[in-house]
Amino acid sequence: MSESKQSWEEKRQQIVQILEAIANDTSTPRNIRRAAKSASDALFDERFIPAVRAANAIEIIDEIISDPNMPPFTRTQLWMAMSLLETIRAAQQ
Repeated sequence: MSESKQSWEEKRQQIVQILEAIANDTSTPRNIRRAAKSASDALFDERFIPAVRAANAIEIIDEIISDPNMPPFTRTQLWMAMSLLETIRAAQQ
């Protein structure tokens, strides 16, 4: 259990770094930065188990992933974050 807990913490830290970089990038549209911050915050919601937190973050990102105003590099970063979130969600089920 401690091994999977550590893995969860490491993955969460990686995802938060990606999302915080997007949230702090002033060249990214404000709605996308807000969604990245919300997804990051969802990962720290202690009311839910990690799989649910990951699912909530995926849902937030999924709502904005096809925004036509999103810079291509930001979209790539979000896909990378979603990929990590999917591994968390799948491992916890």
